[in-house]
Amino acid sequence: MKMPALFVGHGSPMNAIEDNAFRRGWADIARAIPKPRAVLCVSAHWETRAVGVTAAERPETIHDFYGFPDELFAVRYPAPGDPTLARAVADLVTSAPVVLDPRRGLDHGAWSVLTAMYPEADVPIVQLGLDTSRPAEFHYALGRELAPLRDRGVLVLGSGNIVHNLGLIDFRRAGGADWAVRFDAVVRERIRAGDRAALVRYEELGPDAALAVPTPEHFLPVLYVLALQQSGESARFFNTETLMSSISMTSVAIGA
Repeated sequence: MKMPALFVGHGSPMNAIEDNAFRRGWADIARAIPKPRAVLCVSAHWETRAVGVTAAERPETIHDFYGFPDELFAVRYPAPGDPTLARAVADLVTSAPVVLDPRRGLDHGAWSVLTAMYPEADVPIVQLGLDTSRPAEFHYALGRELAPLRDRGVLVLGSGNIVHNLGLIDFRRAGGADWAVRFDAVVRERIRAGDRAALVRYEELGPDAALAVPTPEHFLPVLYVLALQQSGESARFFNTETLMSSISMTSVAIGA
């Protein structure tokens, strides 16, 4: 059975402890798909200068943020790692050298979502690092190399945000700015159309692109997931909301 692939807009780390629509959406999608043997998470919050893969047997919970309440820093997500899967990922990737990291833990791009999806922490988790010195084409091609994992019961989970501009965030605004809503809609339309070439060239997706994606790390995870979509497979959106002016929570399930 082929596992679906998911991209989630993860937004604020507070989603890990708040009862809100986004967290419920992550829990709902986990119930709607088969339980995976393991998860390979491509998170915006592990930027590397090579293709890194976590290889810890018991990855720690990394609190890679500041200024949040103690309750959030107290969260631990004790899911096991999977060094065997880490080596399998390294074997699949032929486009670049892979560095196995036995010390790296799980950042909040992974655990803030996974606490909702698999609250028992009983699914092994491996993370793939983003070499942000590489162009988008490199990341899309690398995603395609991961396709065999779907046939091995592995859920490939991209975690980022289609629109992510912290410099323009407005905590007093519930919805998204016009430019953010427009860009999110353009990306969803291109996903529906299966226009991968346009999405890889996201900088050219209209005049709002530079504001929506000022840096690549939150957008690149969606390319990994779209690279896994096969001909005829559905793309289903959920958590389609843009908030605080400049953060899109839009998420997409491939083959679910």
